[in-house]
Amino acid sequence: MIKHTTQIRVRYAETDQMNVVYYSNYFVYFESGRTELLRSIGLPYTELEKMGYILPVIEANAKYYKSAAYDDVITVITTLKELPTARIKLDYEIRDNKTNELIAEGYTVHSFVKSETRKPTRAPEIFLKTLETAFNNSKG
Repeated sequence: MIKHTTQIRVRYAETDQMNVVYYSNYFVYFESGRTELLRSIGLPYTELEKMGYILPVIEANAKYYKSAAYDDVITVITTLKELPTARIKLDYEIRDNKTNELIAEGYTVHSFVKSETRKPTRAPEIFLKTLETAFNNSKG
């Protein structure tokens, strides 16, 4: 299992008329967590793109438990529980940084796609090797 934590301060533009984070912005926070997890293991998304791969979202889910508001600091915990093949699933928790209360949780599923052909493919070998190393390092 690989886990990464990212902190985000809620911007005013991310809130709605009720002064709470608009629900769709949680998917933006998920994306931030996912991007930072990949960067933390040494394989930023930009490198995957340079290799000719993209990772479109093919499924997304979120459950909301509590509101976050402008200027709150939230913690996005992104977890990869298993090595991918043609798809990769990431789980997310968003927590209040002060109280650690669960604000929202969810997941995204992504397909590996060759950018040139737009056809699904298996995960590239370098990606799998990088993840295997990260998985082994996370075991202690």
